[in-house]
Amino acid sequence: MTRNRTRSSYDAYAAPRAATRVCDHPDCVAAGEYRAPKSRSSLNEYWWFCLDHVREYNRAWDYYAGMSTDQIEAEVRSDTTWQRPSWPLGKWATQERFIRDRVVNGFSFEFGQDTGKTKDEEKAHRRHHARTDEEKALAVLELTPPVDFTRIKARYRELAKKHHPDANGGDKAAEERLKEINQAYNTLKACYAA
Repeated sequence: MTRNRTRSSYDAYAAPRAATRVCDHPDCVAAGEYRAPKSRSSLNEYWWFCLDHVREYNRAWDYYAGMSTDQIEAEVRSDTTWQRPSWPLGKWATQERFIRDRVVNGFSFEFGQDTGKTKDEEKAHRRHHARTDEEKALAVLELTPPVDFTRIKARYRELAKKHHPDANGGDKAAEERLKEINQAYNTLKACYAA
């Protein structure tokens, strides 16, 4: 059984649409097909011009007209971050770590630490007396055996976040320390994760 379909005519779509707007330029009766913003303060309100007048309007358009050099510079800087507030990476993390260290070590001693050695001296002592590559890697990650891989991985992530150059304002010493941490983690991963 075949069904006869009625065919739609697309002639209505092929015909050009009648212009609904007239050019907003004085004494022009051409179709206003092209929009242009009215001013910097009202970018969502438009003038509608014909092609010749929109070209003329665009040639004369100056978004920064009436602004001082400092205002233009502030506007350009604001546009680089899409008018959103911004601050340097790493500054807050560095400041937070500094405050936390001052609170924890405020009295210049820690419980369980030998009073004759500083924290750095104790770490250096552990690194110096490590014999195997695994012991050296554990010393770099500041871990003591026995440890499992989940503890190694957690400590690696903690130290990687702490010493990442983006978190330390591009500090070269932190970058070198991160390289040591990565190498130690790869050594331990080969031993423990297998």
